[in-house]
Amino acid sequence: MALSRRAGEAPTLSIFEKLTRVNWGLLLLLTIIAGIGFAMLYSAGNGNWDPWASRQMVRYGIGFAGLLIVALIDIRFWIRYAYFFYLGALILLGVVEGMGAIGMGARRWIDLGIIQLQPSEVMKIALILALARYFHAVPLDEIGRIRVVLFPLLLLVMPVVLVLRQPDLGTAIVMVLITGVVIFAAGIRIWKFALAAGVALAAIPIAWPMLHEYQRQRVLTFIDPSRDPLGAGYHITQSKIALGSGGTVGRGFMQGTQSHLSFLPERHTDFIFTMLAEEFGLVGSLGLLAIYAIIILYAIAIAVQSKNQFGRLLVIGVIATFSIYTTINVAMVTGLVPVVGVPLPFVSYGGTSLLTLMAGFGLIICVNVHRDTQIRRRSG
Repeated sequence: MALSRRAGEAPTLSIFEKLTRVNWGLLLLLTIIAGIGFAMLYSAGNGNWDPWASRQMVRYGIGFAGLLIVALIDIRFWIRYAYFFYLGALILLGVVEGMGAIGMGARRWIDLGIIQLQPSEVMKIALILALARYFHAVPLDEIGRIRVVLFPLLLLVMPVVLVLRQPDLGTAIVMVLITGVVIFAAGIRIWKFALAAGVALAAIPIAWPMLHEYQRQRVLTFIDPSRDPLGAGYHITQSKIALGSGGTVGRGFMQGTQSHLSFLPERHTDFIFTMLAEEFGLVGSLGLLAIYAIIILYAIAIAVQSKNQFGRLLVIGVIATFSIYTTINVAMVTGLVPVVGVPLPFVSYGGTSLLTLMAGFGLIICVNVHRDTQIRRRSG
């Protein structure tokens, strides 16, 4: 990949010029959502900053600083080392396979003392970087050829196999969806996606016996939550009760009965949207979703303005991750999809997921800062 400057390419920007190009409005929206998350974690802690809200605030502060650093680095650095980041994330997944920490029956984390690092979250961003670099180098007249998608599929399959062994079906599904969005945005014809979907549906009878028992129970519970209301169906049953009890305007801050009487499980992580809906009702829920929608529109505008394919695909990949997280989490707690353990961005408690999303938005802002930078599309 040729990354040197050429005639007509935008000159290197000074730090001050980069700061003036930072999309502070987007950062404000992210901070507003994070603030909502802090408030809900405070409520989840029954009016205490510990153990969740205070830690989340510290992580957000660290993540915000990291976001700005990522945003100010020349975009040509990210395309130059995209494959190296992917390789590093793949090695971390291999480390999890061999010596990862076990929690809740799964081996998904590396214990670093100050934080439980989840390499699968890091891989999502690294995968987007690798895919964006690859498709940036593919000539436009070759984008429709079947062989063009073989390398991206290899980039996808290697981490998905390792993630499924943890086991973490939800993360594997998210990786597949992210890859699909980036491939589609790169220009691959939609009929190929229809073919892939047909193959996936045909493979369901083969894949079903390969699922873990708890994964099969989740699917069966999704189809009929009443089949085991005190067991596999307990989470979604309590979630629906809490959603309904919130009504239009909610019961009030820290006044939710399902959450504060401990009927609602995982209220600080997977089911935090349910707690918000119980306390602030339909109005509060739609307000939060509206902010998410504005952030997505911001990112789409940044992608459109970028003058290089790498930047466009990078933004699309990151905002697809953000959108998929939001959609699956809300659909999960409302019973529209099976429970798969996907966090609500910037609201659910979590370390690696929050920091990697912050890094992802740093890349989005980096594309905006360097939107006039042109990068030659040459394979290699």
